[in-house]
Amino acid sequence: MSLPQTPVIPNSANQNSDFDLTARTIAYFSMEIALAPSLPTYSGGLGMLAGDTLRSAADTAAPILAVSLVHRRGYFRQHLDTIGQQTETDVPWAPEATLPSANRIVSIQMQGREVLLRAWRFEVVGVTGHVVPVFLLDSDVEGNDSWDRHLTDHLYGGDTYYRLCQEAILGLGGIALLQSLGATPEVFHMNEGHAALLTIALLETQLHGAPLRNATEADIEAVRHQCVFTTHTPVPAGHDQFGLDQMYQVLGHDRASAIDRIGCLHNGLMNMTYIALKFSRYVNGVAMQHGIVSQQMFPEYPIHAITNGVHAATWLSESFQQLLDAQIPAWRTDNQYLRSVYGISPANVAATHRKGKLRLMAEVASRTGQTFDPNVLTLGFARRVATYKRASLLFTDPARLVAIAEKIGGLQILFAGKAHPADTAGKGLIREVFASAALLNSSALKIVYLENYDWELGALLTQGVDVWVNTPRRPYEASGTSGMKAALNGVPSLSILDGWWIEGCAENTTGWAIEDGESEEIEAASLYQKLEYAIAPLYANTTAWAAMQRHCIAMNGTFFNTHRMLAQYFQNSYQVPPTLTSVTAESIQHEPALA
Repeated sequence: MSLPQTPVIPNSANQNSDFDLTARTIAYFSMEIALAPSLPTYSGGLGMLAGDTLRSAADTAAPILAVSLVHRRGYFRQHLDTIGQQTETDVPWAPEATLPSANRIVSIQMQGREVLLRAWRFEVVGVTGHVVPVFLLDSDVEGNDSWDRHLTDHLYGGDTYYRLCQEAILGLGGIALLQSLGATPEVFHMNEGHAALLTIALLETQLHGAPLRNATEADIEAVRHQCVFTTHTPVPAGHDQFGLDQMYQVLGHDRASAIDRIGCLHNGLMNMTYIALKFSRYVNGVAMQHGIVSQQMFPEYPIHAITNGVHAATWLSESFQQLLDAQIPAWRTDNQYLRSVYGISPANVAATHRKGKLRLMAEVASRTGQTFDPNVLTLGFARRVATYKRASLLFTDPARLVAIAEKIGGLQILFAGKAHPADTAGKGLIREVFASAALLNSSALKIVYLENYDWELGALLTQGVDVWVNTPRRPYEASGTSGMKAALNGVPSLSILDGWWIEGCAENTTGWAIEDGESEEIEAASLYQKLEYAIAPLYANTTAWAAMQRHCIAMNGTFFNTHRMLAQYFQNSYQVPPTLTSVTAESIQHEPALA
């Protein structure tokens, strides 16, 4: 299959930059990172969060570098037929024709043989010119076993053996690469458990080549002193685990037996989350409620919370950026200035949002041939398709939904989202939405499911709908950043009180909470009640609606951004507490940790 035309990467133009990597004190590891719309190096929320984090790091001149995998064939492009049946195709790209090389080849021992790795460098350039280098590991190296050369092809592809090999490359290979580059981070941040094997590489470094069986508690503490961990999901499937046979086969006896001896197995399986927990001095969930839920899941470890955010300059519509640049120019480096939107008239805010809505309507027409009316209340529901996210909750009582649409003068609903290729139930949900749309579409109610939800479509939706809908089953929504993107653009949310919305919901001011119920029918009834008696009447009052749009930006945009989030990581996670510093110095003074 031929490669597509090489994408243009505007923020990697500074390709010959020389970096003093010894000044980068934070190494950020993530299996996926959304770096540019044209690069298929992400699948969804986790990768978007990682990319937004690094964009804020660049804007605020933070001393960070990052490590991920190259994913030469991407996640997948989604195709939907007329009944919503999803099929997938690869999204191949050629890093050698797109990005500069890191000019290093490193090797790791894996599967009982040597695996060579190289890396490509992507430069995230901030608003003041500060660069955050991102190194993308690539196993497609001459001299590798033919099977090994494809290990960095597919994001979340293959079976568990393939996945474990990928996670070994990220963790073990990432540390090997940084050492070869002369980087000396003080903190290694594991963004989800995929990167947990970096702790084993650090332990090997701590032992200066001695077998891992020689590791003492002081050695483990030396590694713990350097590592922090963010867990992103309370859904069990989100915590990678592997059979012991695969652990020994991929990692070898010394590493596998050490993982067992140190206590990183769970229920007889190698569990990446437990490895990360064991070796981290600071662990956090990604919202207040998620921190509580995670503490209940892992009671033997202290779990903190740092609520997610989004990168404002990435997700604000061009129209809003122009408005803010003219009225509040300091917003780009300090998102707290978004509060000053109260100095802009609500009518101006509403007119700016309408430009985003018109762009979205035009895209819907271009993609589907469907004509959406920009004057009609439009709901958006777009996210990864999983059963707990309940994409079909809106259709629990179809007759009532139709009646509401007729009563309020029309209702438009836009859906989007990909199901993992192996998620049969998720694919079934997409078909359910298609079936409901086919049954209910009328002059009063229009429902469209847009194909291939990605960065660009996500931006159009969050910038253009009137209300953002989120209906997860509690307590499985760890955070949910799409609603934050919508709020930045003056879009209120109608959501279950879970994840970020517990912190972001000011009823009738920034949106509405769907009341908790013992059944889906009860929760759907609350959704319909809010839609009919709170949302639609307010939408009909253009002055009141414009005031709410301004509240969304001023209240939620000011807080739910990665500038604030990253500052909290530096204050609470990256900065070693004085008590830990003194204890660590006493316990490991005989053998220094990795510089």
